[in-house]
Parts: sequence; C-alpha cells; structure tokens
Amino acid sequence: MTSSQNDRERVSTNIIVENQFETAANLIGLDPSMQLLLKTPFRTVSVEVAIRMDDGRLEVFNGYRVQHNGARGPCKGGVRYHPEADEQEIIGLATTMTWKTALLDIPFGGAKGGVQVKARDLSKRELEAITRQFTRRIALLLGPYRDIPAPDMNTNQQTMAWMLDEYSAKYGYTPAAVTGKPVALGGSLGREEATGRGVMLIMKNYSRDFGIPIKDARVVIQGFGNVGAHLALFLHELGAKIVAASDVYGGLHNEDGLDIPALFEHTYKQHKPVAEFDGGDKLINPDDVIWNIPCEWLVPAALGSVITKEKNANTIDCKVVVEAANSPITPIGDKILEARNIQVLPDFLVNAGGVVVSYFEWTQNLQQEPWTLEQVNSGLERKMNTAYEVVRDLADDKGVPWRTAALAIALQRVADAEALRGGR
Repeated sequence: MTSSQNDRERVSTNIIVENQFETAANLIGLDPSMQLLLKTPFRTVSVEVAIRMDDGRLEVFNGYRVQHNGARGPCKGGVRYHPEADEQEIIGLATTMTWKTALLDIPFGGAKGGVQVKARDLSKRELEAITRQFTRRIALLLGPYRDIPAPDMNTNQQTMAWMLDEYSAKYGYTPAAVTGKPVALGGSLGREEATGRGVMLIMKNYSRDFGIPIKDARVVIQGFGNVGAHLALFLHELGAKIVAASDVYGGLHNEDGLDIPALFEHTYKQHKPVAEFDGGDKLINPDDVIWNIPCEWLVPAALGSVITKEKNANTIDCKVVVEAANSPITPIGDKILEARNIQVLPDFLVNAGGVVVSYFEWTQNLQQEPWTLEQVNSGLERKMNTAYEVVRDLADDKGVPWRTAALAIALQRVADAEALRGGR
C-alpha cells in the first residue's frame, strides 16, 4: 500500500507511530539494535471473547492485550471497545503508552487492550459479560506489578469495577490491579476529569509562552466524550469560546460560543447527543465541516486518522492543533500542517493527564492511603508542566517539531532503562 493510499484510508495508529519513530531515534543517535528492541512489542495476546447475547445468540468477538515495553515499570494502558480496535491498532496504542509514561517520567511501561465490538449497540448486561470474559482471558497477564488496565474509548469506571471484581475473584481483592475505578472501590478523586484537565494545562502553558490567548479565543472540539466535555468545561472557566463541538451523532456551531455548562449537563450527565442540544446551528456532515470552522485552537478528541491530506489538512483554519485524541493526524497530514506553520501539540504529551492520575491512584492503592483532590490536581499540574517544559526546550534547542522532541525524550529514557537492565 502506498503512502497516499494510507492517507486516504484509515491509517492504523501502529503505522503512524512507526513513521514518527525513525526521525526521533536519529535525533538522539539511537543505536540500530536498540531501535529494533524499542520498536518490537514484548508480548501480543489475541483472545476470543464469546458471550450469549440478550436474544440468545452466541457471539464471538476478538480481544487483544499488548504489552509493548516494561523496562521502566509494570505495563500500563487502557482497554477500548471499538470496531477498529484490531491487533495493529492496539500495538500502536500500546507503543504510544510506552512513550507517554516515559515522557511524563512515571514508573510504568506501555500496554493497551481492546475488544472489536460496537459498544453503543450493546446492553449493559452484554457489556458486563464481554468485560468479565475478556478479563478472564487475559488475567494471567495482569497484576499491580505486571500490567494495570484503565478506561479508554467506550469503557469507564463501571467497566473497571467489573474488571477488578473478575480479577479479584481469582487472585483476591487487589485494588491496584486496575485504575480508573469508582472512588468507592479505591479509585482516585480527580481521575475522571484528569485527561481533560491535562489537555487544558498544556494549552495554558503554550498560551503563556507563545502569545496565543485562551480567554475569548475560539475553540473547536471534535469529540465531546469524557475528554472533550471536561476540556470544554475547563476552557469555558478560563474564558474561552467553544464555537463548535461534535460527537459520533452530529455537531453544533455557535460563533458566539456554546453554553458549555448546559451542554456538559446535556451530554455528559444525561448522555444525550450534542446535536440534540438547543444552543447552536446543527452541523450537517460534521466529520467534514467542523475542521474548516475558523478558530485559534482546534482539538481532535476522538478517533485517530481524522486529519489527512485528502480530507482537511490543507483547509484547516486554526493556529494550534491540540491532539487530545491518540494519533489524530496522519504522517502526510502532519507534514502539511508543519508547512503551513500550524503548530501541533502531540498526543502523548497533551493527553497524558489520565495516566498520570492513574499512577497516583495505583500509588494510593498500594499504600492504602487516599489523597485529597487538591493533592491529585497539584501533582498532575507539576507533572504536566515539567513534561511541557522539557519538550518545549528541546524543540527550541534542536529546531524540530514538538512531536519529534517529545518522542526523542521518551525514547532516550526507555533506552537508558533497557541498557541498564542489560541481558540482551
């Protein structure tokens, strides 16, 4: 398949991650043998997830858990339920988690899991059955010092509660075995909104350093799920105008700014589609038109490969693209935005708030000592600010894109850990 064909179609996260790897590895002069080691997943497991549906039919879904690298600590990564969560996609996401945990300097490696299923078509009982069966199939790989799952796309606190219960039935009550749990089961305060808060913190830092304001700025958010909705709320509190937002069902546009507290209540609390909210003009074909709405900050916060050469990279009208989603820009799209002097703040820096607070949750579980919300949020801010500063400084020093700088820092940290452990 040619690169142009790749760009016209959905490009798997694995292809995008591999494309970015070589540039960053060359920047730090990484030895070819170490490059091979860091590109190769430690373990890839494929399982069948067979459940009885509500109508009595037996359905079998494909499930995966990939442990990419554990040199810096136990593997860490979410579990997503989505039709595109195939093996190559999960490998790419697990690899990104390795770089994310290294960049944020938390003692984890990278993992990811997924089941290929259209989650929104399933009942709660069917979702629970899939979660429990998937957990049983991969339980041998999991544990607080081996591999720690968390929520991801189309999974949530309830999913993690089911995973914890299933794991604990086999190994005894082990709250540190999963993160993103309900607080009543050992979850952390601040975890639910952590990814959105982390995105906001990176934007605040960039605004301060590069003179692109947040107050009164126009923001477009593609993907109004957990991350997008919480980010919108935080930016609204800072005085930004969220002029457009969309979800899988549709979108809205209001040049004067959407009523974000009311929209948050409508979508996140009442679980209603964005397009059913009465407060803006409905977007026809939002996947096509939302990218061309003029703004200062454009935030893809849903699936990968949504900004491409063929679709929108040449017409996006913004100053900064903030990658709240994983791998939302294809490699060719990235080059086009760079040539157009549109700054891209990379995913494994921007959306790392969730894994940072997952680390805090894991720590609280091991110590059996809960933290206050103030402790969690102040710790998150320190971690995000520090990571932002090292990426900014290296990008400036070497004259490279922020993505290259962020990945180079992460690669060096993982390579150092691998070298110190030896044995290869």
